[in-house]
Amino acid sequence: MPEPFVNLTAVAAPLEMSNVDTDQILPARYLRRPRDERYATYGFHDLRFTPEGAKRDDFLLNRAPFDRAAILVAQRNFGVGSSREAAVYALLAMGVRCVVAESFGDIFFNNSLKNGLLPVRLPEAACADLRAQLLARPGADISVDLEAGTLTAPDGTVHGFAIPPFARDCLLRGLDEIGLTMTLMHEIEAFEAMRSGQTG
Repeated sequence: MPEPFVNLTAVAAPLEMSNVDTDQILPARYLRRPRDERYATYGFHDLRFTPEGAKRDDFLLNRAPFDRAAILVAQRNFGVGSSREAAVYALLAMGVRCVVAESFGDIFFNNSLKNGLLPVRLPEAACADLRAQLLARPGADISVDLEAGTLTAPDGTVHGFAIPPFARDCLLRGLDEIGLTMTLMHEIEAFEAMRSGQTG
């Protein structure tokens, strides 16, 4: 089950990229790999590494302090493309718990919510301002409070955001759909016992 997401204050990285697709986040050749300690190296792999395996110095997430970012601030259409849930796994393995963008691919948005990664939609101007602040102050933190539905920028500006209520509750409790079902096991067992008694 995913880790509960209540609030997060962490280093954020400004990704000046739009239309980031799931193949960029996790190249298809890694889809069948086990989720072990190597998984963190698969995220953004072809942007982070040369074909020979050397780190690309020109990719933001390879440079300190952005290499320890737990929050990404991108442009529009983050996570578009194929419906690979493993793209979310790769971001989580890299330590990313929240992505802020103007818009998201619908399937990626839902996969994120189901796996404990918080996708925050903010207007274009707000995202651009956040990225500008993060570039001006490398290593600056952003604070996200899911209970309050607020994101606080490095300069203290507070932005509101909304998450569907059911998904918000699951994130706060650290539950995926199976975990939620398990919380109802007492009621399920009681129903099955009653049904067995009626049909026995």
